[in-house]
Amino acid sequence: MTCQNNIKFMQGNEAVAEAAILAGVRFFAGYPITPATEIAEILARKMPLVDGVFLQMEDEIASMAAVIGASMAGVKAMTSTSGPGFTLKQENLGYAAIVEIPCVVVDVQRGGPSTGLPTLPAQGDVMQARWGTHGDHPIVVLSPATVAEAFDLTVQAINLSELLRTPVILLSDAVVGHIREKVEIPSADSLKLIERKITNKSPEQYQPYVAGEDGVPEFAYRGKGYRYHITSNIHDEAGFPATNNHEVADSLLRRLHAKIDYYKDELTFYKEEQCADAEFLIIAYGCVARSAKEAVHDLRKEGIKAGLLQLQTLWPFPAEIVQKYCAGVKKVIVPEMNLGQLINEVKLNALNKDVIGVNRVDGRMITPQEIAEKVKEVK
Repeated sequence: MTCQNNIKFMQGNEAVAEAAILAGVRFFAGYPITPATEIAEILARKMPLVDGVFLQMEDEIASMAAVIGASMAGVKAMTSTSGPGFTLKQENLGYAAIVEIPCVVVDVQRGGPSTGLPTLPAQGDVMQARWGTHGDHPIVVLSPATVAEAFDLTVQAINLSELLRTPVILLSDAVVGHIREKVEIPSADSLKLIERKITNKSPEQYQPYVAGEDGVPEFAYRGKGYRYHITSNIHDEAGFPATNNHEVADSLLRRLHAKIDYYKDELTFYKEEQCADAEFLIIAYGCVARSAKEAVHDLRKEGIKAGLLQLQTLWPFPAEIVQKYCAGVKKVIVPEMNLGQLINEVKLNALNKDVIGVNRVDGRMITPQEIAEKVKEVK
């Protein structure tokens, strides 16, 4: 590796791959799919150089299963895909959530449904990221708007996955994935990395699902004398099925959510642009935040007090942050490259302010002009 405090001109997908290696990912299993394929191509080349393993699997289902298996062995593991492949990963994603196996899934969104618009951007997987797998599962979803953010949030996704022992989704899109921008790559020793909490109990004392105050169980490496049971059924602290025990079921599911709540501050990321005196608040994420930022600057030149709240954490939804920024404004505009997904969460937390959507589903970017015109229209 030669990336020691150097500046690179790189693609968003390339930044994700670079960040994964620097953050300690040493296993990647994937399947080619536009517009995420570059991540797999780069890691196929680079993983062997850092004593890592790359596997191209026969499909997206197997890719997710392989990632979970590698992580069970104690390795930081990741996969990447786009919307149709993300759908195929959902059953195993639920498995990772209930057995508390860290892993990162990068979804570089494209137009849908089905194979849809394979080479064009969209933001149609927001609700799939949250609710795609069944049951009351917790999930963390981060969304970058720039290549630099793609790098930074990949590191954060890996860190949070290890900290919380849960799957984390990096919800990118075809614009962020393919655009090229300047990125300053830090040295490996300057990155703050989080490793999963390893037990110091003996194999005789260890129980795999006994959690501390933060709700996160300690991990034990296989092959070091620790033998324990893992099941996707509701299970007790020893890992054995307890599907008819209502108290165990209630305790387990509530703990899975509570550990996310415990670390809420550490996993909530956002940026703001000229919000201090804003009368019109634009809430955006992913590639649309790029257009929204320019729209704010254009509106300010015309004397219209607009501000931008860019959400980098989509799930758990940062309700308190949205409430804070909605408090002093007249109206809220939510541009999305879908027919309205995150806007409903905004409405629930906008303190009864008018919330207006700007939507496109034709594979074209929402422009700064469209956002600015909507602000003027509702002004």
